[in-house]
Amino acid sequence: MTASATWTARDAAAVWHPFTQHANWIDDEPTVVDRAEGPWLIDVDGRRYLDGVSSLWTTTLGHCHPEVNAAVADQLARLDHSTFLGTTHTPGIELAEALIRLAPNGNGPALTKVFYAGDGSSAVEAAIKIAYQHSAQTGRARPKFVRLQHAYHGDTLGAVAVGGHDLFHATYRPLLLETIGVPSPGDRALGPDRLDIATRALEQTMAEHGDEVCAVIVEPMIQGAAGMYDYDAAFLAAARREADRHGALLIFDEVATGVGRTGAMWAADHAGVNPDLLTCGKGVTAGYLPLSAVLAAEHVYEAFLAREGDTAPRTFFHGHTYTANPLCCAAALAGLRVMEEQDVIARAARLGERLGKLLEPLGAHPHVREIRRLGTMTGVEVEPVRERTGFAVCQAARERGVWLRPLGDTVIVMPPLTLTEAETELLAAGLAEAVDQVLR
Repeated sequence: MTASATWTARDAAAVWHPFTQHANWIDDEPTVVDRAEGPWLIDVDGRRYLDGVSSLWTTTLGHCHPEVNAAVADQLARLDHSTFLGTTHTPGIELAEALIRLAPNGNGPALTKVFYAGDGSSAVEAAIKIAYQHSAQTGRARPKFVRLQHAYHGDTLGAVAVGGHDLFHATYRPLLLETIGVPSPGDRALGPDRLDIATRALEQTMAEHGDEVCAVIVEPMIQGAAGMYDYDAAFLAAARREADRHGALLIFDEVATGVGRTGAMWAADHAGVNPDLLTCGKGVTAGYLPLSAVLAAEHVYEAFLAREGDTAPRTFFHGHTYTANPLCCAAALAGLRVMEEQDVIARAARLGERLGKLLEPLGAHPHVREIRRLGTMTGVEVEPVRERTGFAVCQAARERGVWLRPLGDTVIVMPPLTLTEAETELLAAGLAEAVDQVLR
């Protein structure tokens, strides 16, 4: 028995994995990762795989980057953890300053304060609570949120409530707060007029319910879990306009899209639009450790400051034990420093263009429905010619040394932003050959 088979059997006896149907787990022969270097994963049998999805869209610089490793080790020798309730620490302060300096600089309020959370879902959860409490403390409580159909913002109940992906969310609808869905400007089923349809629906929804809406929340420019539904930047300008018109906040969920993934630091930069609240996570720590944040505009923050004559506290009673963990902050600071020093954002933009060029021939495959891409965020939608077609393509790519993951029958490609030309060619070729094998 191979080492992989031994470890997989032990795993099956003890572990419950996320987003996994365990009736298929053993038969799917999961990869047992032992170590990693750069963009490569190495399993317990010594086989190497190009990490084509950045370990779920997180590793911006590749694995085990020497400068990030050194920063985490140095921080570990100084301070492992200290609560952020009643104390502070230098890595948390410095990271907040860095995020504010790098924040979008478009139309809308400047983002001037950083509230730390633990992962993407918890950042969205915090943003939802901030938006609702802001409405209660600036006039009257507005209990509703406007969201996009096909949206995904995480798996905690608040984040699920503002999502619109039925595969993930339908089971929990009876438990959720009330939200209003509008068509997605990236939904291909709406046809070529999808931008106009979505914009008109948003305008109508806000005209009818705007005085009850505390916030509009969107994944800016591209909806990841929907299958990489990219859309026109004009929708973000419309969302900014409608939120302002009706006194609601605008939330951009940049957990997946931020930190270079779209070829810009933030997806918001493509539109030149600022939100009132911006969530970030995943690549913020270069994929090393769980840390997320909510960047807030000053006018939002000010609504939480105590005032003379208050009859109720304005404090935001929200947080968790490991808020702003120093090790996480140190990883984030090192990763962001490397990105600036090595001009990784510009490299990511070039990588996205190169990847798009290499995948162009695949777009002509008779069983490839569409290739959608913004920066390095890429989805290859294939025809479902068999059960779990997307998964079969990913398995075939794995045989060629390329590790990918599907969303239904859309194969996701989102490599580390520092991929070389040769590695990019290997990634594109491995995917193309896998599609041909499964769908020829």
